[in-house]
Amino acid sequence: MSRICQVTGKRPVTGNNVSHAMNHNKRRFLPNLQSHRFWVESEKRFVKLRISTKGMRIIDKKGIDTVLAELRGRGVKV
Repeated sequence: MSRICQVTGKRPVTGNNVSHAMNHNKRRFLPNLQSHRFWVESEKRFVKLRISTKGMRIIDKKGIDTVLAELRGRGVKV
């Protein structure tokens, strides 16, 4: 499964580890993804999403119904 947030679209980015001697080594910065079940009252069922912690805050703010409508508008199967 790819490391992409279903809500925000956050994905791994690349950068450098920089040591005290200023040596640069390539690395990946991974998003903080969590698998989380949300109860959707309108559908009377749970929906499991793989989202970042930022995505959880967006769901807290907008509500799960609004976020699911946006996801389905983008063509994501939920």
